[in-house]
Amino acid sequence: MGLLDGRVAVVTGAGGGIGREIALCLAAEGARVVVNDLGTTLDGAGAAQGPAAETCRIIEDAGGKAVPNGDSVADFDGAGRIVAQAVDTFGSIDILVNNAGIVRDRTLVKMTSEDYDAVVAVHQKGTFNCTRHAAVHMRDAGYGRIVNITSSAGLRGNFGQSNYGAAKAAIMGMTFVWALELGKYGITVNAVAPAGLTRMTENLFGGAEAPPDQNPALNAPLVAFLASEQASYVNGQVLGRTGYAYTIFQTPRQVAAMWRDGGWTPAQVADHFHEVLGQHLQPVGMPAHPLLGKKD
Repeated sequence: MGLLDGRVAVVTGAGGGIGREIALCLAAEGARVVVNDLGTTLDGAGAAQGPAAETCRIIEDAGGKAVPNGDSVADFDGAGRIVAQAVDTFGSIDILVNNAGIVRDRTLVKMTSEDYDAVVAVHQKGTFNCTRHAAVHMRDAGYGRIVNITSSAGLRGNFGQSNYGAAKAAIMGMTFVWALELGKYGITVNAVAPAGLTRMTENLFGGAEAPPDQNPALNAPLVAFLASEQASYVNGQVLGRTGYAYTIFQTPRQVAAMWRDGGWTPAQVADHFHEVLGQHLQPVGMPAHPLLGKKD
């Protein structure tokens, strides 16, 4: 018996990398899977049916059930077709993993409006589009599991990723809102910041061989758990992976306060900020890796 026997899952961006590993893991745990992937290049150009079909082939060869889907999550109607395919083919949608994404990395002064809009459209708007359609079915069924894929680039910041970081931070925010709105219907909404060597991150190692703990498959068991009935008590959380460890993030919260009866003048703030709030300044950026190189 698997954790997900009898359940129906949609995994977006599952034609390769982390998304494929998640789809394979959900299927191995008994879920029937709609494997969505537009088959684009890293920057979102073009389309191909091969990646989604290959993931389905692997699942079916292992005895599971899966169907490919080539709609774009960035298109609201296209996202509706992804969800409809799950319902029409397998009878329901119980699990949604919002994983699809592209990258167009550039520093702020080199980034174009098109670079920004394209990345936000897939990550942020795509997550909204798919969840908006899936939540209606889950609400009516009184059950659902939504796992949004965020990133440390949005939670901590990362050089050259204004568009990607903004979208991933927004996904965190939407996770909190949806957890509040949908929890009363038996739907949990959580976010995971994964790690692993994929075509999106292969340049980070400068051509060097990635260590074993960068295997993208290591993310999938956590997602499978969050997608299961056993995770009913986990809602509105942001989890992650570092090496062989699963981690949990705490949301931005107030950790210190400086008070003055009647309020402050700018000069008074300047006089006291360092001794009170200034003692709690947080570091910015993702943890350094010895093989990481900066982006252009």
